[in-house]
Amino acid sequence: MNKLVLFIAFFWLIGITIKLLFGFDSNQMVFSEILIEPNYSSWLGRDDYGRDIFHRLIDGFINSFEIIFLVTIISSFIGVLIGVIAGYFGGKLDQFVRYLTTLFMAFPGILLAIAFAAILSPGKANLIFALSIGGWVGYARLARAQTVLIKNLDFVKASESMGSSNKKIIVNHVLPSLKTPLIVEATYAVASLIIAEASLSFIGLGLQAPAASWGGMMRDSVRFLLVSPHYALFVGLSIMSLVYCINFFGDYLNHKWDVTKN
Repeated sequence: MNKLVLFIAFFWLIGITIKLLFGFDSNQMVFSEILIEPNYSSWLGRDDYGRDIFHRLIDGFINSFEIIFLVTIISSFIGVLIGVIAGYFGGKLDQFVRYLTTLFMAFPGILLAIAFAAILSPGKANLIFALSIGGWVGYARLARAQTVLIKNLDFVKASESMGSSNKKIIVNHVLPSLKTPLIVEATYAVASLIIAEASLSFIGLGLQAPAASWGGMMRDSVRFLLVSPHYALFVGLSIMSLVYCINFFGDYLNHKWDVTKN
């Protein structure tokens, strides 16, 4: 794999390890070092409240990971459930699901999340809900297409002729076939969720202060671009590097497993 990707992954792994071992407080303020540049004691400098930027980035990473992990679990579960049922049983249910997914795809996912986040009060739980609203669509479309393909194969037909129930066929034949393409789909979805979560926090609809979030840090940093450009630079590089790392990993899995031939 790309050495840059390994370096990025190693960097965040080291940061999380430091957090777990030393349990630093990312909200600790040193007013005499407000917007100070990177130095030996503060590797990435300090923000406008005198808080260590590196510590804030690590806590922001952990908060984002918790949100994105839960959104991915919820979205994939709902999407796979809807897609498999629609693809396997077909008929009017399948037509309704296709209409519903097309309707959701007509709206950009980030705008849909913004709309629901604006209706709800800001907070972690509501942010998870807002991001999950449209997150299931990609999983549902993939699960439905794969289910339609699998259910018409000879070994599934043979299983049906031997008296296997629909539940048994779905569990033993359909769901295992979804594992590879769903992992690749989830990898790309996670990269999009990182940007979406940061965007919502940037406009004040995500995590609220004093909780650390990359979007909130980027919002705060733009006010000091001329005075302390390192603040916005490090936050922007953090978001960009992590998205790059995840997208590269998704491409790697896609080429390795060659899911496009499934």
